[in-house]
Amino acid sequence: MGVIGYGLGVIGAGLAIGLAAYGVAQAMARQPEVQDRVFTVFIMGAAFAEALALIGFVVALVVR
Repeated sequence: MGVIGYGLGVIGAGLAIGLAAYGVAQAMARQPEVQDRVFTVFIMGAAFAEALALIGFVVALVVR
């Protein structure tokens, strides 16, 4: 049962990172001069989303 929860957590993290990457690509296309700042914010957001996925993995292991 924990594997299902982990799978849902990873799907959520993947969707979050995908949407963030789409937004970053759009922002860089519209305003190339802010590329460095936008990319930095994207990397931080992706790291937070991945951290949530890792927390889901740990919870799945603990529950099992």
